[in-house]
Amino acid sequence: MVSKKFINDIKKFNSMYKLDMPSSPRLRELKTLEGFQDIILEEVKEAEDIFEMYKGKKGKDLSKEEQLEILTAVSDWLGDIVVYCFTQAQSWGLPMEDILNVIMDSNFSKLDQDGNPIYDDRGKVLKGPGYWKPEPKIQEILKKDLKQ
Repeated sequence: MVSKKFINDIKKFNSMYKLDMPSSPRLRELKTLEGFQDIILEEVKEAEDIFEMYKGKKGKDLSKEEQLEILTAVSDWLGDIVVYCFTQAQSWGLPMEDILNVIMDSNFSKLDQDGNPIYDDRGKVLKGPGYWKPEPKIQEILKKDLKQ
């Protein structure tokens, strides 16, 4: 799912900046999670700059350069969010590769009874009748390594 280089770079980053890197899952202080929420909300708000860039060009045929500018901004924005999430997961000792595999398998169970996707008006994939929650399987992953 994610490259070994990416995971190693996250570990290198956390080490370089003296961030926690437990080898197994462990709870951290609530203020750590609150701080992370603030950072993510700040990142999400940065999308407003991209919206403005896009709106300013709305109604026109976008040149290749304008398309590239917008796609670059979106790429950087999404990439920053992914890096923040993986850095935070590492600081909690969470095995994100395994967790993401379970979540994706759960997502594949969202189809309707005929095997078709279900969407809301925003394009979000909705849960079908065969959907199963990922939390029990995530708990099993965490139980293996949880140290208190």
